[in-house]
Amino acid sequence: MDLTQGSLEEKNERAKKMMLWFGLISLFMSFAGLTSAVIISRTRPDWSDGLQLPIIFLYSVFVIVASSITFIIAKRALKSNNRKNASVFLIITFILGVVFIIMQFEGFKALINSGYYLTGETSNPKASFIFLIAFVHLLHVAVGLICLLVVIYNHFKQKYTANKMLGFTLAGTFWHFIDILWVFLYLLLYFVA
Repeated sequence: MDLTQGSLEEKNERAKKMMLWFGLISLFMSFAGLTSAVIISRTRPDWSDGLQLPIIFLYSVFVIVASSITFIIAKRALKSNNRKNASVFLIITFILGVVFIIMQFEGFKALINSGYYLTGETSNPKASFIFLIAFVHLLHVAVGLICLLVVIYNHFKQKYTANKMLGFTLAGTFWHFIDILWVFLYLLLYFVA
């Protein structure tokens, strides 16, 4: 396919999709670097094998996966011109994202209550990695929530239709990516770290 062909709108759409994928690839590479650091650092003598992830992090996996499912349902509703259901499931997706963020902070609180900190005399590399990885991911979830707000706003302004939903699709791709990323990170921190 010749990328120089097509209308201005088609070229614009391809450019936006490509920019998103470049961003996702660089985000993937950043977390791949953190993953490598965890794998290498776990051989350190001060690595805390006794540190267990707070159970709320596991619950947050289910919440974030549910949010991906509700986004998919919203998109299908929009494609079938059911704007009401699309609205309901977009709002549910947003609420689940907020619940996820609250759960992450509860997880941080549980770690601190167990005596683990990001830095300082009582910190250790494993706890520091858990805080760092979860917090950096949390920042990306916050960006995803901003994208969802834009999508919800545009949806209520009726900017999306069954045949015109580029912003909806781009936000969905980013949202699903950060959701899958959290599942991976949780498994990494639970089984490898």
